[in-house]
Amino acid sequence: MSNTRQNIINAAVVVFTDDLSANMETISERAGVTRRTLHRIFSDRNSLLEACKQEMNNVCKEAMNTAYNSSSEPVKQLEQMLYAGIDCNYKYAFLNKLQQRVLPTLISEHDDPNDDDVKAKWHLLITDLQRKHIISERLTPHWIFFLFDGMITVTIAALESGDVARNDIKKFAWYSFSKSIGIIPVKND
Repeated sequence: MSNTRQNIINAAVVVFTDDLSANMETISERAGVTRRTLHRIFSDRNSLLEACKQEMNNVCKEAMNTAYNSSSEPVKQLEQMLYAGIDCNYKYAFLNKLQQRVLPTLISEHDDPNDDDVKAKWHLLITDLQRKHIISERLTPHWIFFLFDGMITVTIAALESGDVARNDIKKFAWYSFSKSIGIIPVKND
């Protein structure tokens, strides 16, 4: 049953990405299941959208943790987390259009980075970079978090517009974000 459920969620992501107004029948056809099976697992469109939102949260958390663990250099970790956020949010962009996306929340000063909480790790990166004077201390971590989220949103809009070369988009996003928070580039000799 869990494979069928996951198959339906995967199909819904593909279908809703192409057509926000798609009905449950289209999703059942894409998933290769009957409408009866689909409705046995998801009572209605809203419950399916909620499952897609939960899927996004899980996938994004895993991608962000992978990005965080990809380097021991804090600036590189932050850059990779931005890229992971762009990739993940682009895949689930239909949730933004349906206003199903959870708005970013402020990061608690007391989050423990050892509990696998992405926001706590992100917050630790920012405060560490500020302590080392690599990021401007004039900006609060909360403000930087909203800039980070906004950069992801802007990048997705640029991707969807088709007006910016896909190969350049992440470089542009990182350049813009890093400059907005005052990252001082480290010169490699």
